[in-house]
Amino acid sequence: MNRREVIRKVALGGTTLVVLPSVLASCEKEPDPVNNTGGNGSSGGTSLQVDLTLPAYSALSNDGGYVVVSGVIVINTGGGNFTALSALCTHAGCTVSYSAASNNLPCACHGSLFTIGGAVVNGPATQPLAVYPVTRSGNVLTIQR
Repeated sequence: MNRREVIRKVALGGTTLVVLPSVLASCEKEPDPVNNTGGNGSSGGTSLQVDLTLPAYSALSNDGGYVVVSGVIVINTGGGNFTALSALCTHAGCTVSYSAASNNLPCACHGSLFTIGGAVVNGPATQPLAVYPVTRSGNVLTIQR
């Protein structure tokens, strides 16, 4: 092995040591954010309350409308029914959205796709989204998580 080959291998190895950790970290799942406050769409302990009269949640007044609150996606599934799931993709922790036209939850980061019941339709995610019970009292939704 000559001097040029040694320098090239050292440079390649050094570059790999610098680049590889950042590539691996880019697909790491981030921790679930916890935001516990009062009754305007925030949680107190293990429940989350969403006041449908507040402007921040006006999207929920329409069938197919959704909002993301404290790591939970709340969807108006029609007929006065609501569903709530974890808004964090189980692959890398990106926030999923809701497609009313397809009635599914796509993740724009890596292409995972989930049913409205949280099941994985397309990977790379392999675990379902957590589904949370929703109760309604007047104009307030309570989500147990």
